[in-house]
Amino acid sequence: MDEHQKNSVGIVATQVLRVVGGGDPLKLQCGKSLGPIDVAYETYGELADKSENVILICHALSGNAHVAGYNSPEDTKPGWWDVMIGPGKSIDTNKYFVICTNFLGGCSGTTGPSSINPETSKPYGLDFPIITVADMVEVQRLLMDKLGIKQLLAVIGGSLGGMQVLQWTIKYSDFVKSAIVVASTARLNAQSIAFDAVGRSAILADSNFANGQYQTAENGPNHGLGIARMIGHITYLSEEGMRQKFGRELRKSEKYSYDFDSEFSVETYLDHQGQTFVERFDANSYLYITKSMDYFDLAREYGTLGQAFENTSCRFLVMSITSDWLFTPVQSQEIVNTLVAAGKDVSYCNMKSHYGHDAFLLEQHTVGMLLGGFIGSTYEMLQPSSVVSLPHPQVEHERRSVKRGRVDYELIDSLIKPDSKVLDVGCGDGELLSRLIADKNVRGEGIELDQDMIIHCIGRGLSVIHCDIEDGLSQYATDSFDYAILSKTLQTINDTEKVFKELLRVAKKVVVSFPNFGHWRCRLQVMFGGRAPQTRQLPYRWYNSPNIHCLSIDDFDTFCEELGVTVEKKIPLRGSRLKPVRFAPNVFADQAVYVTSKYQG
Repeated sequence: MDEHQKNSVGIVATQVLRVVGGGDPLKLQCGKSLGPIDVAYETYGELADKSENVILICHALSGNAHVAGYNSPEDTKPGWWDVMIGPGKSIDTNKYFVICTNFLGGCSGTTGPSSINPETSKPYGLDFPIITVADMVEVQRLLMDKLGIKQLLAVIGGSLGGMQVLQWTIKYSDFVKSAIVVASTARLNAQSIAFDAVGRSAILADSNFANGQYQTAENGPNHGLGIARMIGHITYLSEEGMRQKFGRELRKSEKYSYDFDSEFSVETYLDHQGQTFVERFDANSYLYITKSMDYFDLAREYGTLGQAFENTSCRFLVMSITSDWLFTPVQSQEIVNTLVAAGKDVSYCNMKSHYGHDAFLLEQHTVGMLLGGFIGSTYEMLQPSSVVSLPHPQVEHERRSVKRGRVDYELIDSLIKPDSKVLDVGCGDGELLSRLIADKNVRGEGIELDQDMIIHCIGRGLSVIHCDIEDGLSQYATDSFDYAILSKTLQTINDTEKVFKELLRVAKKVVVSFPNFGHWRCRLQVMFGGRAPQTRQLPYRWYNSPNIHCLSIDDFDTFCEELGVTVEKKIPLRGSRLKPVRFAPNVFADQAVYVTSKYQG
């Protein structure tokens, strides 16, 4: 094996299987029927006895079934997501059985517009019926039946692939154990539909299109398809990414040519993208696939997005990209907020990247950590011998370290009743949530702003949402939690009053811990040193501290009184001692834990 083929699934063959016969065609969503239907697919890894290790990969518009490995020993370019799939990789083929199919309407082996119409013995062309994402998923399900697959550990897809994942979770909720939706949406916005329309217009306006019957002609609608690809590719990038990669650099000269040839680097790059796309893709497939994306609208089909997800039962991981302006983070957040409001098991990460929509193919490390952690924790949870309440293998070690380093965690643990529903706001790397799940069998969810902490939590099997709580908690219903926890976070919030009132709305009790700036060491440092205090509970310097408020125990007492908040428990602490400070706590306690609730007057 060549050097570039190491750590790969190796040489793989694309297989084709007939899933629908000509005598029993498939009824499509448009009302027409189609048959026969063949599906091209590839598999990697070994299928477990009870098919509990199956992962289905759903590709995007221009993808195909060849997601990993090499189709021949001479190949130098592996499958389109080879960095993620293989022995020891994030989607580990030593552990999982991976399937990727070319979807219905494609041009890489699965029945589509370029396939032969049995009624005419010619390519379908525009006689091919209009297809939808739901039709694509129906054909994938038929393939699973043919392969004897009884359940899917995970369905994963980005962009159009993510739409397929959402459709899987709705149509076959009992079949899917977990879903990973990357840079996708529950419906295209007007801008995305507009870009699709321009791309289709470029193809249809090409004089070589020949009403879709161009296969036997010397030249097909290559010019139109190339333009469509160029337009589409621009939407996959971001302004920052294009500026960093191309800027205003000229490709072949330092001077302008004063003609209409491509001379800027970005122009020649797009020319190359258009040309290579024409060599491997079918123009008719482009028309049909983009139209299927335009029609995808879960809210329209099911009444509301909430009704669409009403019966879903799998775990979700939703990922968006900060610089993605094609499928924006707001569109992913709409999915997440709907799932949260419905009480579904969902995690979310808004991945920081300047690569735009294509980041899910390029940010290998971050995407790999998220995928590997989420799939791995799901797989462990589903094992008969696993204990779901222990989502992390080092939980016992962490208990010991928490006891030494975060005495407030130990105290909070003792305050939470077993089997409660808990929201940990500013959950960090998930230490406290993991502990509560292990000790108290709580149903725990977290909110965190730091991306690295999100990755850590997801790897532990925790459900965590990547967001700033100051943007609101409106996705959570009133009294949807027994406890909300604000551990060493209160002093880092800008609009403390707004956030605290929202937490009192969504939870029956709010548990708060914070460092006491009124401690005598802080007072002495300010009084005699004239400097911002720095202690074990306040380890930061003034210029790198996340703490933007300086509050004491007395300050918080006044705050609760002014808001009409009931203080059920007030526990001032000193050092690593669990015994409350009784005398002058505002002076001698270096931190405090409170249990608060809404005033019931």
